[in-house]
Amino acid sequence: MLEMAGISEGMRVLDVAAGAGGQTQKAGRRVGPKGAVLATDISSNILELAAQEARAAGLANVATRVMDGENLEIGDESFDAIISRVGLIYFPDQQRALRESRRVLRDGGWMSAVVYSTPQRNPFFSIPVSIIRRIAGLSPPAPGLPRPFSLGGDGALEEAYRNAGFREVKVRAVDAALRLPSAAECVRFERESFGALHAMLADVSQADRERARREIEAELRQFEGREGFVGPCQLLIGAARK
Repeated sequence: MLEMAGISEGMRVLDVAAGAGGQTQKAGRRVGPKGAVLATDISSNILELAAQEARAAGLANVATRVMDGENLEIGDESFDAIISRVGLIYFPDQQRALRESRRVLRDGGWMSAVVYSTPQRNPFFSIPVSIIRRIAGLSPPAPGLPRPFSLGGDGALEEAYRNAGFREVKVRAVDAALRLPSAAECVRFERESFGALHAMLADVSQADRERARREIEAELRQFEGREGFVGPCQLLIGAARK
């Protein structure tokens, strides 16, 4: 993602929907002390963690700011590059978020985003989603609504960029298996980290939540072996130029 955004020393970088900011730190190291990285997210709690981690890493060039990616409180053409790691898929209005990113990006600058590809290539995540959807009695989301695999279909990410006014779009598929000690550890990781699953379970009883956990763990055991849990995962890295 950082390579496809062309991030180098001295650049100003915006991280949209930064979360805990692991990629923010990597961008901070790339731009060096003469550059700057601003991490934004709608969650103040997660940004506090991102700020703490950046300080602990000695990255004085990293700042955080609570902000909605669909309404960036930033002046036009303020950044040389924009990144977003598994965030764009969850915006209610993806086109608005992309247009806002394009607005604050300088002419000629690149935006690079990571998204999941298809459910079939990401069973570590699609299996829990399908089980929770069944137990919670949820209907499939309507087309166009945010969901984990909303930009993973053939040509979907390219089309989203072009519709927002970007050019020179390029997309690369990367297999990045999720490696953990066990299926149980994968369930714990997803329960703690994936906001989409929390939202789906919001109206489910504690008993049904526990039933979902057991079913998910049982299904995910198919990916356990001598190396522990290796969950198939494929990401798309899409970059486009203003």
